[in-house]
Amino acid sequence: MSTRTSTTAVFAADASAGGQALCPVVGADLQVPLVTGGSLRYANLDYAASAPALGTVASHLATALPYYASVHRGAGYASQVSTALLENSRACVGRFVGARPDDVVVFVRNTTDALNLLASAVPSGGSVLYLDIEHHANLTPWQRRGDVVLEAAPTLRETLRDLDDALRLTPTALVAVTGASNVTGEVLPVREIAAIAHRHGARVAVDAAQLAPHRRISLADWGVDYLAFSGHKLYAPYGAGVLVGRRDWLDAAPAYLAGGGAVREVTTQSTDWAAAPARHEAGTPNVLGAAALAKACETLAEAGGAAVEAHETALRERLLVGLAQYAEISVLKIWPDAEEAIGVVAFTVARYDAGLVAAYLSAEHAIGVRDGRFCAHPLLARLRLGRDGAVRASFGVGSTLADVDRLVAALEQLLRCRPDHQYEVRDGRYAPVDDPRGLPDFAGPGAGVASPCEGA
Repeated sequence: MSTRTSTTAVFAADASAGGQALCPVVGADLQVPLVTGGSLRYANLDYAASAPALGTVASHLATALPYYASVHRGAGYASQVSTALLENSRACVGRFVGARPDDVVVFVRNTTDALNLLASAVPSGGSVLYLDIEHHANLTPWQRRGDVVLEAAPTLRETLRDLDDALRLTPTALVAVTGASNVTGEVLPVREIAAIAHRHGARVAVDAAQLAPHRRISLADWGVDYLAFSGHKLYAPYGAGVLVGRRDWLDAAPAYLAGGGAVREVTTQSTDWAAAPARHEAGTPNVLGAAALAKACETLAEAGGAAVEAHETALRERLLVGLAQYAEISVLKIWPDAEEAIGVVAFTVARYDAGLVAAYLSAEHAIGVRDGRFCAHPLLARLRLGRDGAVRASFGVGSTLADVDRLVAALEQLLRCRPDHQYEVRDGRYAPVDDPRGLPDFAGPGAGVASPCEGA
């Protein structure tokens, strides 16, 4: 039985930050069917996996799409427009992250792509140090190279001390860390980590997939050498990401892909490769993806970092207060002394598998959350969670207090009354028994099976 009898007292009407969406997003009024009948507005609390497109981004692409054409070598007017769009987008992204004048902005597919590119650019013989709390995108590329993993200590302060000690003892070329945990939302002190690394002659790369949508970043002010993030987490789900950072390693690295656009001159015997960023952007670039990412950066910059932070802080605090009412719900945390966090909260519900909780929230309450191990298996093992993992709620500029309140109310109903529908495990995932809901025609027949590592 729940320790709490009603949501009314705690969740009274609130006009403070978080009460309304900060920026319009596509799909804000989406109605989805319920397994129990009828439909409900979709409460998207899965921003950490993929954020919806900003309205400004969708409008920008609608304007640009008629001009879409080849870039860099096209003489046609549309090609000139597309080339300018691509290169101006590159400059916009650089401004958004406070890049230095000589930094390079390389467009890639996503954060994973960016970090694999960086892994190929670390000078021969250079060692990389990374933490065991990382998303697989910032863990497996280094693991595959045979680099050094540092186990996080019980506290953040101790972890920084251990980092300092490890760098003192082992010559290291690069320290690769996340800016914010994709599991718990805890923000790492990137500026301090950069200072520690530089003191020992190492560079710093930050996986900012989660940090960039929630906090303003400055490579120049923070002393960060490389930064990677994805458009699909930054309200620009059109297939682009970036690696931003110092030119020398990227100019010296082998071309990430061999092909047209990455070269200066080619003979049948040899190739003279271009400098970065062209060196690592072979093939036809994702012009519209780059434009979408740049427009998202511009929109977030105009909204203001303080406003974005205040909005999500109100939502996170609201959720934490709500979850704290139930002894059966435990919120995950890496370090007790991590004071800052973005809009990501992971938790477990006693007696219920995480997958069942997520399926119930979706099917009976039209709430989208993520469940599992969030492509952070070592961290989940560290938190002593088995293969079932946890439930993760995440929000952003399109989220509201009403979304959070609906989640808390749905969890209360689960604890007090159990689900109204029956669920079974199919293909490794929980799903409603005899689900009457269908998919929209444009999605095609059947419902795809989620990857066990889905949910960055």
